[in-house]
Amino acid sequence: MLQLEVQVQEQRKPQPMKTAVMVIGGAEDKVHGREILHAFFNRSGGADAQIAIIPSASREPAIIGERYRVIFQEMGAKRIEILDIRDRVQCEEPAYHEFLEVCTGVFMTGGDQLRLCGLLADTPFMEKLRLGVWQGRLTLAGTSAGAAVMGHHMIAGGGSGECPNRSLVDMATGLGFLPEVIVDQHFHNRNRMARLMSAVSAHPDRLGIGIDEDTCALFEGDGIIQVLGKGTVTIVDPSEISYTNQPYIGATDPISIYNLRVHILSYGDRYDMRQRKIIPSLGEGCVSDQTGT
Repeated sequence: MLQLEVQVQEQRKPQPMKTAVMVIGGAEDKVHGREILHAFFNRSGGADAQIAIIPSASREPAIIGERYRVIFQEMGAKRIEILDIRDRVQCEEPAYHEFLEVCTGVFMTGGDQLRLCGLLADTPFMEKLRLGVWQGRLTLAGTSAGAAVMGHHMIAGGGSGECPNRSLVDMATGLGFLPEVIVDQHFHNRNRMARLMSAVSAHPDRLGIGIDEDTCALFEGDGIIQVLGKGTVTIVDPSEISYTNQPYIGATDPISIYNLRVHILSYGDRYDMRQRKIIPSLGEGCVSDQTGT
């Protein structure tokens, strides 16, 4: 345990990833092409994949966990384990820690992001998982609530369909796999642009990422985001904001934000998080999923 704590202290800041983190906007296709789920399966090793499913965000973890287990079994994964964590004490289960040492992919399902963080945050299990992601030992994917927890600052809830204001978004602490971003999911499907802008105005040192349903923002180890799926990924970049009244107004007053940059990316588009700029397409419009095609 002491050795793990030392490793964690050394790796508190995110390191360059050797694999990918797949942040899915929810409602990904589970029946027909299963494009996004296939991409996760392939990046986790294909036929050699050993996949851990964490359904803890769900109110029905056994049902949702089994649903994904069947999907990955049909794809041909070598081993699949459902880590049905319903109490923080379970995060100390030796069997769960042993599987984290050998698994090649971890999939976090949808549900309630506050529940997921409440169960996993600040546990030895979570520290080992985060370390595995940063060291590139496994591919991590999260959908819906499993996507919302990716940043250090997390959107825990809020409204939609209004102008940006402080009361529109409830913030909490996420799991910090991608600490430099704030993620919102079901994005255009639930009209959450103003909500993400409200969150970013309060945390202008973070990059806002809004992901539509059946769409994935694929975070590569070189700081590149690629878009996979049928919808769009919205990038809200506050790095050049010249003014916001956010700190000085009431909770329901409209927020002013000057010089906020917004990009809308669709399938095959890429964005460099470090340079904060779009990477021009070469015309092929393809996203690598390590299938060899």
